[in-house]
Amino acid sequence: MNFVRWIAGLAAASELIAAVPVLHVRVPMRDGVTLCTNVFLPSTTSRFPAILMRTPYGKGGRPGAYGFLASRGYAIVLQDVRGRYHSGGTFRSIDQEGPDGDDTIKWIARQKWCNGNVGMAGASYAGMAQWKAAEMNNPNLKAIFPIFAGSDEYLDRYYSPGGALRLGHRLLWMAGSFRARDFTGGSFNRYVQHLPLRTADRAATGQQLAFFQRALDHPTYDAYWRAIRSRDSLTKIRTPAFSVGGWYDNYVQGDLEAFSVLGKTGRHWLVVGPWAHDMSAKFEATDFGPQSVLAVRKLQLEWFEHWLKPHPHGAKSAFAQPPLRVFVMGANQWRDAREWPLEHSQEVPFYLSSGGHANSIEGDGVLADRPAWRPAFDAYVYDPRKPVPTLGGAVCCNPKVFPWGPMDQRPVEARDDVLVYTTPELDEDVEATGPVRVVLFVSTSAPDTDFTAKLVDAGPDGYARNLTDGILRLRYRESIGRPASAIPGEVYQISIDAGVTGHVFKTGHRIRLEISSSNFPRFDRNLNTGRGAADDTQIHSAVQRIYHGRRYPSRLILPVVPAAAERAGPAPHRLPTRCAIQR
Repeated sequence: MNFVRWIAGLAAASELIAAVPVLHVRVPMRDGVTLCTNVFLPSTTSRFPAILMRTPYGKGGRPGAYGFLASRGYAIVLQDVRGRYHSGGTFRSIDQEGPDGDDTIKWIARQKWCNGNVGMAGASYAGMAQWKAAEMNNPNLKAIFPIFAGSDEYLDRYYSPGGALRLGHRLLWMAGSFRARDFTGGSFNRYVQHLPLRTADRAATGQQLAFFQRALDHPTYDAYWRAIRSRDSLTKIRTPAFSVGGWYDNYVQGDLEAFSVLGKTGRHWLVVGPWAHDMSAKFEATDFGPQSVLAVRKLQLEWFEHWLKPHPHGAKSAFAQPPLRVFVMGANQWRDAREWPLEHSQEVPFYLSSGGHANSIEGDGVLADRPAWRPAFDAYVYDPRKPVPTLGGAVCCNPKVFPWGPMDQRPVEARDDVLVYTTPELDEDVEATGPVRVVLFVSTSAPDTDFTAKLVDAGPDGYARNLTDGILRLRYRESIGRPASAIPGEVYQISIDAGVTGHVFKTGHRIRLEISSSNFPRFDRNLNTGRGAADDTQIHSAVQRIYHGRRYPSRLILPVVPAAAERAGPAPHRLPTRCAIQR
């Protein structure tokens, strides 16, 4: 799976560099296991700072994308993680990477060619491995540069904040990286449909994978996940970090949550662009322009030069600017900030309303600035046999079989099992940058089910661009650590974490919210039985109701950023007047 080689936007044409390779070095871990490691040294006799990249995808025999750093006086160390390729031991996924990373850094610092200063680089899994190593607070680890990495095994890699399994991402990743040698396998569309989930690893890879089985055994956020969770350990990290994330990358929430914890320390910087997991900014019908391009190699070099090499006294830091930079889509401009969520953002509600027929884009669903006087509800049937298909979004990791990024949502909005609520055309720009939430009052005929929410920008030409989305498994309505069955017909207030975005809805556009009960295969289907998801094979349909009105004020909550002229004053942001509709 060599997409990690170009994930960071680094793998341009090969460079001719002066580097001396030392291949297949066995580096001992504390438990006696040895990890296969390649070292590339600048061709001068000196002691160098080192850059470590640890990967489960095969270290290869060349420095590849990191060769340019060797030409700038860095030793490059590439390592197969435990249980992968030429390294010993058993692969246990991310929980092994803290101790193993720590032991590797200690080994590097002891080598005669190293000056004791070590940095880490890499994307995706190799980025999360950096966070795990940083938790160890090894004094020789001077800086890390994780790209599209997230910061949590439960919430970033396996389950959503609402408790649904990130099915397509997990199975596609496993099929690309852990397929048995003699396994011909089925297509992506076949193995994501496989039931029960317990044997979906075999359907995708031809073998049972212990780390996937452990994840299925622990669908709730319990002691197993707390023991390996990076997000709870972030406050302990003292290593400076520069992170890169993308609005259409599946790890962006984790990247931003890590910054919200560490940004105040003065040791963490983050850039979030309009990118998918390979840092692309050109999609089906959307091009965010040349200003969306980030010179990652230059930025990496500046970062490591700053932290791993000495500087003249009084030299100006290249990282004195605000530590957060986000690309605001729609306006296609960069915004600098010092905090997340943004200091000036305001939670603005948009209330769901209809005459009882919000089904599909042809329905009568609207978003208004206050709830309608009379209570009403919209209903649909959720059939897991015919789930709402995923169309783009923050998914991973092969766009040829699982398309990512912004896509036209009109095919989804044509379905009767999708409720669509839309504002009138806006008479002024509305910027929403921050976390998006949806509060719903719902009932179901099932003992457990799912509810989904998707934020969409509907343009004057009808194109409906997805921005962010989320899902809640109803059993986790109180907490992802405390599941509770639903009583059929009971009305529950729920809150859906619908992800994060940075976007300007332009004048003449409309803000849209889609509500349904599946987003497949981004998330696994809830079979509506109330039983454990891992081993269930029975499928039931469910009748879903979404209530709204003054008694049941279901609403979309957007993080609206006031226009620059309004930020200095305390007055609340004024909604566009043409958004005020009453029923």
